[in-house]
Amino acid sequence: MTKANELPEIGKISPEIFNELIYPRLGANSKTILVGPQHGVDVGIVEIGDKSVSFTCDPVFIVPEYGWERAAWFAIHIIASDAITCGLKPKFLSIDLNLPMEMTKEQLEIMWNTMHQECKKLGIAVITGHTAKYENCHYPMVGGATMVGVGGKDEYVTPKLASAGDKIIITKGPAIEATGIFATMFPQLLEKEFGGDFSRRAQQIFYKMSVVEDALAAIGVGIRQNGVTAMHDATECGIWGGLCEVAQAAGLGMRVEKERIVVEDCVKEVCGYFGIDPYASISEGTLIISCREYKARKVVDALLKKGIASSVVGELTDAKRGMVLVEGDKEKKLEHPLVDPFWKAFYDASVRS
Repeated sequence: MTKANELPEIGKISPEIFNELIYPRLGANSKTILVGPQHGVDVGIVEIGDKSVSFTCDPVFIVPEYGWERAAWFAIHIIASDAITCGLKPKFLSIDLNLPMEMTKEQLEIMWNTMHQECKKLGIAVITGHTAKYENCHYPMVGGATMVGVGGKDEYVTPKLASAGDKIIITKGPAIEATGIFATMFPQLLEKEFGGDFSRRAQQIFYKMSVVEDALAAIGVGIRQNGVTAMHDATECGIWGGLCEVAQAAGLGMRVEKERIVVEDCVKEVCGYFGIDPYASISEGTLIISCREYKARKVVDALLKKGIASSVVGELTDAKRGMVLVEGDKEKKLEHPLVDPFWKAFYDASVRS
């Protein structure tokens, strides 16, 4: 297994490497930065005039095997899901498309039209970009994008606003992305093992791989002292990784009860079949929320009104109490998985299918 002080063979770098190599070298200083780079924080925020302006960037992630429309939908929601975690609704998109030579005009048309339609639904305007085909550009990473949000100076949230005693809410549960991708890419394997109805239900999870609606429902209840204090989507290393990142970014401890975490239909069976721990596996679509205690139930109710399952699973604590995971009647240290098991399992499944 990759050690914390080594570069991983695949996936995001560790907090230790980030703090050693990236964090000390951030270009010019600026007094307008409200939220700067942090490991586990998806959004940077600056003050411009009387506004808070958020920025988030991600690869443009296109997997043709999903189908061009699904792939393009997911590409936009990957970026929007990061952007919305600060509480500022994304408004603008700058996008660079470095396309593989084999991409056709028809494929680009389907992809871009879907991106346009999805941005239109979310109220996001494309303001600039770069589009070209080059040698040595390959799927799924076909460029990069920056999404910008705008709001008042007191309308954003970030882990530094969280406090001991805040409740932790998790939406949808573990391995949403892992399950959605496995079901989309290997439907025949699941049908053979679990039947056609199961395979079709599992494939429906694909369109749950977004936290945009989750976040909008949560902040609609209130923010900061009136509700939500921080949000984070559980991407690589899943719920366990996401929880650790929230606590570390907030400078706090945490106590979480595993049995309280909701689990979507099909997740345990799919993850069991492919041999991965769902709680340590990539889970775009799962939102981790910290919230003032007196508003936690209202947040859960607001999510439920949107058809989004969630639950209060624990609370933030003083840093000296550390990160604690409760399983049954036993407590143990909650640790970051460091390496997501999805990638190897996906590769192995691709080879055998």
